[in-house]
Amino acid sequence: MALNQLETILYSVDDGIATITLNRPEKMNAFTAKMRDEIVAALDETDRDDKVRAVIFTGAGDRAFCAGADLSSGGNTFDYADRKEASREEAVVNGVYRDGGGMTTLRIYKSLKPVIGAINGAAVGIGVTMQLPMDIRLASTTARFGFVFSRRGIVPEAASSWFLARAVGMQTALEWCYTGRVFNAEEALQRGLVRSLHAPGDLMPAARALAREIADNTAPVSVALTRQMLWRLAAADDPMYAHRIDSRAIQARGKAADAKEGVSSFLEKRKPVYPNKVSSDMPDFYPWWKEVPFE
Repeated sequence: MALNQLETILYSVDDGIATITLNRPEKMNAFTAKMRDEIVAALDETDRDDKVRAVIFTGAGDRAFCAGADLSSGGNTFDYADRKEASREEAVVNGVYRDGGGMTTLRIYKSLKPVIGAINGAAVGIGVTMQLPMDIRLASTTARFGFVFSRRGIVPEAASSWFLARAVGMQTALEWCYTGRVFNAEEALQRGLVRSLHAPGDLMPAARALAREIADNTAPVSVALTRQMLWRLAAADDPMYAHRIDSRAIQARGKAADAKEGVSSFLEKRKPVYPNKVSSDMPDFYPWWKEVPFE
């Protein structure tokens, strides 16, 4: 998909920081199959582009990050087979239509670059579940959240049954999903869904400052590995799996040019210039989950 022909999102890169903006403000950035495909295409590009060091997601306008699925199809909105929802070949497996939200969150989960959510307004349904695989979530004080699925006669989607309890604990996850109620930004902060709250005008500068700290000071291959290690090994059933991957990663990184530069720049009290690239210099054991038996 050509990124110069996007219809439902905006994509830009500025000084190493990519911004993906959900861009249907007249519909409160409601999610569609087209948006799903464009988000996936944008993340394919951020993984390919070595100039991109971090990714920020936000929503267009001042009303919503994403108000959930576009309900304009009426009562059959969630009947994917009836709507012939699949626009990608892999969307139908053995006669089952894959959940489009899950295809989105799993692509975010696989990202090689850190993903920051700047949640600028209403975020319900897929508008909140798509945030869960984002690494760090910042919110506007005006944001509101809701896992409203039980109030629409469906169930949590977008792999949120895996992600949500890991973020906020089982009790909170069950309460939010059972009741389907909409809650404010302060509750999201208190329960651990978001990292910090900001006045609306301060939200994007805060997100960019965080992305800038990553982009200016860290080795991109190390960050890419760290992201996958923390996400994937947190689900392992024994710390020995983590020890096995840690050992391989430290050995691979320790002999790389980045490690030499990291130590030299520290001793010389200068800004590091890391030579290794995510596109070409990931260690040979990556992706390890293709061979380790716990996945």
